[in-house]
Amino acid sequence: MKLLTIVVPCYNEEPALPLFYDEISRTMDDFKNTDSEVEFELLFIDDGSKDGTLNVIKQLREKDERVHYVSFSRNFGKEAGIYAGLENSHGDYVVIMDADLQDPPSLLPEMYKAVALEGYDSAATRRVTRKGEPPVRSFFARRFYRIMNRMTDLEIMDGARDYRIMTRTMVNAVLDMKEYNRFTKGIYSWVGFKTKWFDYENRERVAGETKWNFWKLLLYSIEGFVGFTTAPLTFAALIGLFFTFFSFVMIVFIIVRTLIFGDPTSGWPSMICIIVFLGGVQLFCLGVAGEYIAKMYLETKNRPIYIAREKE
Repeated sequence: MKLLTIVVPCYNEEPALPLFYDEISRTMDDFKNTDSEVEFELLFIDDGSKDGTLNVIKQLREKDERVHYVSFSRNFGKEAGIYAGLENSHGDYVVIMDADLQDPPSLLPEMYKAVALEGYDSAATRRVTRKGEPPVRSFFARRFYRIMNRMTDLEIMDGARDYRIMTRTMVNAVLDMKEYNRFTKGIYSWVGFKTKWFDYENRERVAGETKWNFWKLLLYSIEGFVGFTTAPLTFAALIGLFFTFFSFVMIVFIIVRTLIFGDPTSGWPSMICIIVFLGGVQLFCLGVAGEYIAKMYLETKNRPIYIAREKE
C-alpha cells in the first residue's frame, strides 16, 4: 500500500473548507476505485486562523479518520504552513494544495501517475491564464518571474502554483533546507529533481477572500530575490562605480571649463537636485545591503519556523 498525504494550509478558510472537503473526498473515493493500493491522509495546517477554521477541521476529524491537523500558536504565514505540512506528513507521496479550490483536485490522478509510474520526482501545476486577477497585479507578477529567472540560476515557472505532488525523497530534501526566511518556489528549483508540469486555466475562489494583497506579494517577491540571488548587491555596487566615474568626469569638465571660460555662478537649484538624487541612490544601496543583513540577522536567531499549539 502507498500512502498519499494531502497537505492543506489554511488561514481564515471557514466558508471554503466544507466545499473543499466535499470535493477532495469525491476525488479520493474515485481515486480509490481506480487504484486500490493507495491510502490517503488529509493534513490541514491551521495557520493561526481568527475565524472558525479550526472548529471546522475538528468536525471533519470526528467524521473522517483520514483527517489530521496541526494548529499554530499564531499566524506564521503560508511558507511556515507548507513546511509544517511536509514535516508532519507520513505519506510516500505528499501533495500541497489550497483550500479555496483554485487548485483543481481533478488533476490529482494524473499528477500521481507522473510520480508513481512515469519516473518523475514531482508533478507541479501552473496557470496559463490570470483571468479574474487585477491587471496591475498580473503585470507585476509576470515581471517578477522574468526578472527572477534572469537574475538567478534557478528556473521558476511563470504562473507556478504551490499545488504539486512530491516523492518522499524530494520532501526530505526540502525539509533539509531549514532556513527561516523561506521562498518555497525557489527551494523547489534549488533542490532540483525531475518535475512534470501540468497547465490549467485560472479558477476563482469558491468562498472567502484572498489573503494576498499587493503589499504582501511585493514583500514575498523581495524574499525570493534576497534568498536566492546576490544580484541586487552587485547592482548596488555597479551604481556606486558608475556615479564615482561620472563624478570624476564632471570634476575634470568643471576644471577645464573654469580654466577656459572662468568661473560663472552656477545655479543652486540644479545643485540641490543633484544632491537629493545622489542621496536617494545612496539610501537605495544602503537599503539593498540592509535587506540582506536583516535576513542574516533573522537566520542567526535560529528561531523555529512555526510553533504548534495543538495537533492530532
